Amino acid sequence: MRAFIYTGGEIFPDNITEHPKGDDLRIAADSGYRNAVKLGDRVDIFVGDFDSLDEGELDERVEVVPLKPEKDVTDTQAAVDIALEKGADDIYIVGGLSGRLDHTLSNISILIDMKDCGRHAVIFDGRNRVRYIRNDSYLIARTGYRYLSVIAADDLVKGVEMKGVKYPLHNAKLKKSFQYAVSNEVEGNCAFIAVKKGGLFIVESRDR
Repeated sequence: MRAFIYTGGEIFPDNITEHPKGDDLRIAADSGYRNAVKLGDRVDIFVGDFDSLDEGELDERVEVVPLKPEKDVTDTQAAVDIALEKGADDIYIVGGLSGRLDHTLSNISILIDMKDCGRHAVIFDGRNRVRYIRNDSYLIARTGYRYLSVIAADDLVKGVEMKGVKYPLHNAKLKKSFQYAVSNEVEGNCAFIAVKKGGLFIVESRDR
């Protein structure tokens, strides 16, 4: 089952192509409800402490899971936890890549947790799209995102391959302290990315 998690931050609706279908689960994390409304997507469950959204904005058909302001997880993480409890295998996080940097870093880190749980996850806002792989490979189709970067998530990442791109990499090493595989570009229909040891964030992005 797929779950769409709508979180806060600026989104670029015209560039977002991923939308829920059929029985996909839709969960809004606090002000992420407004992003769901912008996209014209209905919400099944709202989770949050109403610190950035008024309860009166919610559709009366939405199930509400209230959170206390003093809590150990972010609203987005709480929404992801609910999705996992309901059996979601694929997590799509919409928003959460702008605004407060602490929230952005926390949201991106969720991708690592989902990998540890054996789930597929991606986070996007229409300007950026981020995935995480570890000791694995991935095909990236050429889309409206101009730039393709890989960012080391571990201190040292080994055996990095990038094919079908403007600046290929072969058996490369990347360090968390020195990120140089940035602002590449896909050539042709798709790019192949692989890593033998360690974790990589795959970042697709476009200029404003």
